[in-house]
Formats: sequence, C-alpha cells, structure tokens
Amino acid sequence: MSDSASNIISTILSGLGATVAAAGGGIALTIVLSFIAGLAMLSRSRAVRFVSRVYVEGFRGTSEVVQLFWLYFVLPALVGFKLVPLFAGIIVLGLNHGAYGAEIVRGAVQSVPRAQREGAVALSFSPAQRMFRVILPQAVVEMLPTFNNLFIQLMKSTALLYFISAGEITEKGELLRPVYGSQLVLIYGVELLCYLAIAIVITVVMRLLERVLAKRLGREPPKRDKAFAKVGVTT
Repeated sequence: MSDSASNIISTILSGLGATVAAAGGGIALTIVLSFIAGLAMLSRSRAVRFVSRVYVEGFRGTSEVVQLFWLYFVLPALVGFKLVPLFAGIIVLGLNHGAYGAEIVRGAVQSVPRAQREGAVALSFSPAQRMFRVILPQAVVEMLPTFNNLFIQLMKSTALLYFISAGEITEKGELLRPVYGSQLVLIYGVELLCYLAIAIVITVVMRLLERVLAKRLGREPPKRDKAFAKVGVTT
C-alpha cells in the first residue's frame, strides 16, 4: 500500500470515533424523546397532546441542516453560550429523529389488539400497569424493525456535522480532498465502507434485540434459513 493511500485511510478512520459517538448519542436521545413524545400524543390531556404534536411537526417539517445551524450558530448569539460541536450534533440528531420516532411509538402502541387492553382491565391493572406490563412489551417488538431503519438514517445524518467541524468521517475526507484530489475514489470509497460497517452493526444489534424480545413474548421469529428452504421446496 502506498504512503498516500495509507495516510488517506488512517485520516478518515481517525474520524470514526466521532461518527460513532454522534450516532450512539443521537440514538440514545432519539429513544428517550420517541417514547416521551409518542406516549404524550396518546395522553388524555389535550395540552400534553398539543405540545407533543408541536414538537413532532416542528422538527419533522424543518430542515435538519437549518436546525443544526440554529443550535450551533444562532443560539450562541442569543444566549452567549456555544456548544461543543459534537454535543450540538447529538442534540440535533436526537431531536430531529426523535420526532419521527414518536410517530413510530404512537402507531405501535395503537396497533396492540384491543383484546389485550380489555384483558388487562379485567385483571384490574392500573393504567400504568396496562401500559408497561401489557401494551408496551408487545408494541416494542413491532417498533424495532422501523427503529432499525430510523437509526441507520440517523447514522448517515452524522455527515451533516461536517458543517460545524465535529471531526467525523466526512469532514476528515473533505480535508483530504485538496491534497489528494486525484484519489477521490479511495477517499469516498473508504467513507462509504465506514458508514456501511456501522449500518451493519446497527442492523445486527437490532435484529438480535428483536429476537430476544420476541422470545420473551412467546413469539418465535422465522429463521431466514428455514424460510429460504421452504421457498426452495415450493419452487
């Protein structure tokens, strides 16, 4: 391997930690906000539903880049306090994707069969017990495939942190471009492979979690090898 190729790869990989940190922090914040806002939209209180709906529609309906600029450039001008770039990126990623996740939570909770709710009422469960012991365990399993897609989208959105110099993969690659302009294939190829590797890790973790939670509910997710075998027999 040439010295230039080695330098390109090592420089881009030096931004991998920031990308993983931004994705991990954003995912954690997304999960928290998704459940808070999603359950709030199902609240009996009209005021609570209104506030949660304003949050969801506000962040879904505006540009993630503009949100990032507001938090990192405009807010400091208003309050005199500037956030660390990586922390600002995590907040925006969490707020933006949490708005999408709220709809996932709301839809999954509402998809739980009415019979399950009626059974919990018959057992004299309190509203909190019905939600956390009956409804949410079933709803979470339904949420996981969609959350998997959302988390991968969030991870790819970490590239936006390039605009505020957070030190992630995309910024490292762009810093190399003026020096190694003749090796753009290698620069962007390494970046693509890094994002792909992180996406695969997220998918593997989410599928394992889906399998574990499904087993706890007495559901056995179909194994892919068996599914392919059945297809082979029928065809």
